[in-house]
Amino acid sequence: MLKATEAGGKILQQYFNGPFEVSSKSSLNDLVTEADKQSEKAIIEVIHSAFPDHFILSEEVGAIASESNIKWIIDPIDGTVNFANGVPICCVSIGVEKDGEMILGAVYNPFMNELFVAEKGKGATLNDKPIQVSKNGNFNQCLLVTGFPYKWEESLNNPMVVFERIIKMGLPVRRLGSAAIDLCWVACGRFDGFYEHHLQAWDSAAGFLIVEEAGGKVTDYNGNRYSPYQKTILATNGHIHQALQDLVNGK
Repeated sequence: MLKATEAGGKILQQYFNGPFEVSSKSSLNDLVTEADKQSEKAIIEVIHSAFPDHFILSEEVGAIASESNIKWIIDPIDGTVNFANGVPICCVSIGVEKDGEMILGAVYNPFMNELFVAEKGKGATLNDKPIQVSKNGNFNQCLLVTGFPYKWEESLNNPMVVFERIIKMGLPVRRLGSAAIDLCWVACGRFDGFYEHHLQAWDSAAGFLIVEEAGGKVTDYNGNRYSPYQKTILATNGHIHQALQDLVNGK
């Protein structure tokens, strides 16, 4: 996993701020770049060289299915819009799932030289040093982070309604543009909580394990056990979890 993460990170460094092709996918600002494709290729080559029969789920190529009980869940660049515009808040994210349970995760931002790693039951690290979530239990003094989908349906609880609800309380909310980094920054205590309405498996597979292994709590909006295959996510230091859950749900 670490070799694959490093291989993807080298591609990001190679292409960053240089000329490369950019195109749109599902919407105008849902971007894919030449660097995404090359990073993904490099990552998959490393994995297949060691484990040719493992299942792979990656953002650009989709599923490379197999009968294996090991699945690699890959985002070759999380934060592609940032990357495409020369904003160095982006990363490689790789999660490893065994028999439906996430067992390993790595998130690497080569521009900040930050490598977050977690192994199920063995804790989480930033550049090989153990990390923990914040101890803040005062919701009125917490720092939150979120992200917005490129499009959503109008509803009583859509992302803008929730965002307005939170900022009307006077709570500071950041929007970095990379869910994987958002999760890692909750894990190391920079943020107290993260919520988002619509993620894909590769956005959160590694990051949610890193939060849990750093002592945090991760659920869906209803408080159920989190799975990267569902859309909504709440990740906190645990102390403010119920308060953020209630606020997101309009209670």
